Amino acid sequence: MPAHAKPSLEVPPEIEVQIRGLMMDPVTNMPIVILKDLHSDLVLPIWVGIFEANAIWSELEKTAMPRPMTHDLLRNITCGLNASVSKVVVSELRDDTFYAVIWMSQDEEVIAIDARPSDAIALALRWDCPIYVNREVLANSKVAANGTQNISADEMRKWLENLNDDEMGRYKM
Repeated sequence: MPAHAKPSLEVPPEIEVQIRGLMMDPVTNMPIVILKDLHSDLVLPIWVGIFEANAIWSELEKTAMPRPMTHDLLRNITCGLNASVSKVVVSELRDDTFYAVIWMSQDEEVIAIDARPSDAIALALRWDCPIYVNREVLANSKVAANGTQNISADEMRKWLENLNDDEMGRYKM
């Protein structure tokens, strides 16, 4: 950086997260993927379907399947087309539904593909690429959690904070 250049004070629009756990919601008995900010204690729970949770779980546990499952097939097709997945972003929260974008590149062309967060996360695990959440999604999810769940955002935060590693990191089908 030149001596006269100032470091950027601009806040990036996305926060990198990691999967902190996959668990069952004790109220709805639906799977929840817990995404955690790499640089803080901020967590984002995303409720997903049972099949999507299984796809995430099988890759987290490195469970070998006798035949390629859907997300394995997507990875194989992408490789076969000489493309790669560079990152996935949980990009939007609209009407209590999360949206995601899968960022791919092929021959120096960058392609953004609309996806469900669960599918994007399952694919990111297979590509070992980073997962991000848009800052606005995090801000809006706090408001949405207060209005749509039987449990308040503060109660959810306390519940998630008090889970031990075995509860956060294990998911049984």
